[in-house]
Amino acid sequence: MGKYREVILYLVFGVATTLVNFAVFYLLDALKVHYMLSTALAWFFSVLFAYVTNRRFVFSSGARGFGPVMREALLFFAGRGISGLLDLGLMALGVEVFRWDERIWKIPVNILVIVLNYVISKLLVFRKKKEK
Repeated sequence: MGKYREVILYLVFGVATTLVNFAVFYLLDALKVHYMLSTALAWFFSVLFAYVTNRRFVFSSGARGFGPVMREALLFFAGRGISGLLDLGLMALGVEVFRWDERIWKIPVNILVIVLNYVISKLLVFRKKKEK
């Protein structure tokens, strides 16, 4: 994997995270849960999955101890909160304003969210400390 290891692992676990997101969303949609609640719950469960996999496998976090791990987790969830609000906003825009099918519109919205999440994780949450 070499120099692209991080990006490849992010894509692999990003696909897995997206599958968690879609599985929860489409399951709740099939149960006739409102699309906004389905989107919020799908976000919540996918963020839990993403934090564990990103911390351990993708970015190999060096944070140790309660304080540093909590800071990292809070930054991760805050970043995902921003992208989660974007997800909700774009879903509402596409479905309520443009009357697009939520099952189809969910796909391009998630692509944008995945890219934003990588940038936030790389530059803010799991950034490597510069060696002195």
